[in-house]
Amino acid sequence: MEEAEQLLTNKGVKITANRVLVLRSLLTAEHPISLSDLEELLPTMDKSSIFRTLNLFMEHHVTHKIDDEGTNKYEVCHHKKECDLSDMHTHFHCEVCHQTICLHDIQVPIVQLPDGFEIESINYMVKGICPKCQKKQ
Repeated sequence: MEEAEQLLTNKGVKITANRVLVLRSLLTAEHPISLSDLEELLPTMDKSSIFRTLNLFMEHHVTHKIDDEGTNKYEVCHHKKECDLSDMHTHFHCEVCHQTICLHDIQVPIVQLPDGFEIESINYMVKGICPKCQKKQ
């Protein structure tokens, strides 16, 4: 069984051709990708099918999303059961090429919230200029 199918099985998601296509695209992406990115990568699928698939993936903790400059971007959760705070890592947004890069080795700082508040996700984005763009300048 290939990686996408195994991940769907592990998360309790029924395997369909569309789900495998979307998940393969997410797995091979070098950075978090948006719904628009997926539309370009999967021209045979309509936007609503991709959107429904992403929502299903979110419900089953196959993916989590980050807010990147007002656009939701998605990436795969690799833990067996649920995405949790240990899946949350720092992201770097290059203000020159506008690419978002995962910094997997830099965990997000956990903020101590007042009583009654519960953290469900953290979006930690650092902005600047990536090494590729620095070399070009």
